Amino acid sequence: MESFDYIVIGGGSGGSAVAGRLAVDGTRRVCLLEAGGTNNNMIIKTPGFMPFIRNASNYKYETVPQKGLNGRIGYQPRGKGLGGSSAINAMVYIRGNKWDYDNWAQMGCTDWSYDDVLPYFRKSESNENDANDFHGASGPLFVSNQRSPNPASHAFVEAASELQLRANSDFNGAEQEGFGLYQVTQRDGERWSAARGYVEPIRGQGNFAIRTNTLVEKLVIEEGRVTGVRVRIGGKRSEMIYARRGVILSAGAFNSPQIMMLSGIGPAAHLKDHGIDVVLDKPAVGAELQDHIDYVSGWETESDVPIGGTLKGTLKMAGAIIEHKRKRTGPMTTCYAEAGGFWSVTDGAPAPDVQWHFVPAVLEDHGREKVKKHGFSLHACVLRPESRGTVRLGSADAADAPVIDPNFFDDDRDLAVMRGGVRLSHRIADAPALQAFGPTDRHPVDLNDDDALNDLIRSRADTVYHPVGTCRMGADADSVVDPTLKVRGIDGLWIADASIMPKIVSGNTNAPSIMIGERCADFVKAAE
Repeated sequence: MESFDYIVIGGGSGGSAVAGRLAVDGTRRVCLLEAGGTNNNMIIKTPGFMPFIRNASNYKYETVPQKGLNGRIGYQPRGKGLGGSSAINAMVYIRGNKWDYDNWAQMGCTDWSYDDVLPYFRKSESNENDANDFHGASGPLFVSNQRSPNPASHAFVEAASELQLRANSDFNGAEQEGFGLYQVTQRDGERWSAARGYVEPIRGQGNFAIRTNTLVEKLVIEEGRVTGVRVRIGGKRSEMIYARRGVILSAGAFNSPQIMMLSGIGPAAHLKDHGIDVVLDKPAVGAELQDHIDYVSGWETESDVPIGGTLKGTLKMAGAIIEHKRKRTGPMTTCYAEAGGFWSVTDGAPAPDVQWHFVPAVLEDHGREKVKKHGFSLHACVLRPESRGTVRLGSADAADAPVIDPNFFDDDRDLAVMRGGVRLSHRIADAPALQAFGPTDRHPVDLNDDDALNDLIRSRADTVYHPVGTCRMGADADSVVDPTLKVRGIDGLWIADASIMPKIVSGNTNAPSIMIGERCADFVKAAE
């Protein structure tokens, strides 16, 4: 029977950070539990292989039919294995907007203002552009400039400039607004996941145990305190692991509420429907799901400079693989979402309300539909959606997928913002710098016709992979965790992942999840 000081459930972005920080000084016995594998292979480490990452590293969840998407079932990829989604994502390093965190503080999340979180972003980061007021240069997470961005990505930034949209060389600096190339979580041309930063350097320390292929079935709760977890190893044997000081749940916005509900913490009626004894009636568990709804405009090009599946494109790819193997340079260092920007399409918005990701390739159905033509795609996502969804249990078996309902476009305000974003996408594509590639719109529509544009958006939009909010933080008694990330009503339990966000941040969620893990480690230490 194993026993540790702390058990961390989930080796993803937040879990890697909190486990690494708790274990690194050797004074605490820490066990990191991960349902997937090690993710220690070149498919994961080579950025350009991102579209070919196997099922073993991706849960590949699906949503319930979405009424706001014409009844379509959405796709929800989530990372499985050490590094979590930081092992399969597009590596874009974005923190969100200063306003997001100041708004959290105004909502009652004490000590979560921008000035409070900035030191933790800096602490986590090793930016190749060196340290300054906004960036760190000695943290575990390597953040780099792109080595070999496609010329079409540079042309996108130039096209935005031709529309008098400001250029921005640092979206995580003094101002978020503008257009430019993204920095990426890479080191020397390889993907740098949270696990590579926080877990791998201390693998082998006597106080740190890493258990992969270990599924958490439920928390063990005795007299209102979490004392351990019940796990299933290799899909077969169940056993108990005990925690003397506490458990940190870092399984993500879908699996953290699932584990809570399987353990009897959640909406009482829903738990009873699945035959689960209610330990704590907490309706906010699995509620308040928020996600960035995203629409991808696409153009085929006469030019073969953008990525394509033609014979010439395939030969270029073969050469790029050889170059990357030898030098860690070239097109295989691509993050695909190489460029982008932030802008407001709504009057009076407190911060940019749309984010763009430019991809120098044609994307259809999350890249799952093969397109041979060369071309480019331009994502536009609604940064602060008003729609709210849920995560619920599909069954009382932890191996079964949760029931995911983002409830996209439930609020018409989200659709209005999206229309503005798509229209600006087309304006940028019509600028001379991108017209030089000879683009042809793959999904033409009358941009001045709201109804026609709404129909097109509903027929093609889906997530851009940023679910949050299902175990929200707050000052109110109904919130799942307090501002120290401790679960309300249960002792010895903290949550450290994107599920605690009271409102979604204005940008990609990987860097904020790592920051949350950093903060949680300090909160746990302070409670000792």
